[in-house]
Amino acid sequence: MDLPLTAALVPRLEILAHAGSTNDELARRVREDGGDAWPDRSVVLTDDQRGGRGRLGRVWTVPPGTSLAVSVLLRPVTPSGDPLPLQAYGWLPLLAGAALAESLRELGVPADVKWPNDVLIGGLKVSGILAELLPSGDAVILGTGVNLRQRAEELPTDRSTSLALAGLVDPDPDTVLVGYLRAFGTLYDAYLAASGDAEASGLRAAVTERCVTLDSSVRVELPGGDVLTGTAERIDADGRLVVRPTDGGAPVAVAAGDVTHVR
Repeated sequence: MDLPLTAALVPRLEILAHAGSTNDELARRVREDGGDAWPDRSVVLTDDQRGGRGRLGRVWTVPPGTSLAVSVLLRPVTPSGDPLPLQAYGWLPLLAGAALAESLRELGVPADVKWPNDVLIGGLKVSGILAELLPSGDAVILGTGVNLRQRAEELPTDRSTSLALAGLVDPDPDTVLVGYLRAFGTLYDAYLAASGDAEASGLRAAVTERCVTLDSSVRVELPGGDVLTGTAERIDADGRLVVRPTDGGAPVAVAAGDVTHVR
C-alpha cells in the first residue's frame, strides 16, 4: 500500500502488511523503541487488521484490503509545554469523529457523529474510534477504523456501511486518510492552543454541529450495567452526553456508555 500524501503529512508512518490490532502494535513499538522514536502524531496503519478492538472489548474482522485501521500517537501539550490535563482527554475521540465526518463530507459523503465514538452515514456505522491511554499517562493512542470497500455481505453487522456503498465507487485510502488527518490536525491544534478548553477552541461547537445523537431518543447502557433512556440534550464542557430521562428526573451527564438511537 503506497500512501505518499499521508507519508508527507505525519512525522512517522509505519504501514503494516497485517496486524492484530494497530493500537496494540503502536503501543508495543513505543514501549520497545522509547518515546523519542515516536513523536506526536506518528501513525501505524494496515488494511488487514485481524483482531480489531472496539469499546466494551468487542472484536471484529473484515476482508483484507477493504478497510483501513489507523492508530495515531498523541502527546498533547499546552502552549506552555505542560501535558494536557487528563480530564481533557475525553474530547479526543469526539475530536476524531468530527474530523473524519468533516473530511468525508468534503468527499461528498454525508457523514455525521454518533456520541461518543462512531461516524455514521445515513444512520449506518462507517467508522469506529477507540482512544487508549498509555501507562505513562502522558500519551494517547487514537485508533480509527474506516470501512472503505466492503460489499453489504462483507460488513460486520447490518447496522454498518462502507464508503463504496455510500457512493464512493473506489475510495482511495491515501485520499481518505490524508483528508482525515488534515481535519484532525486543524481541530487538534486549536484544542491544544486553548489548553484543552473545548469551548474556546471551537471543538464543542464542531462536535455539536455534526452529532446526530443530540435531540434523539436514546438508550444508554452504562458501564455498571444500568440502562438510561431519555432524550440526548447536549454535550457538556467535559464531552459528556447530557440525557434527560424519560421518567422526568434530573438530566444525567454520561461519561461513557453504549448508546442506541431509538426510533
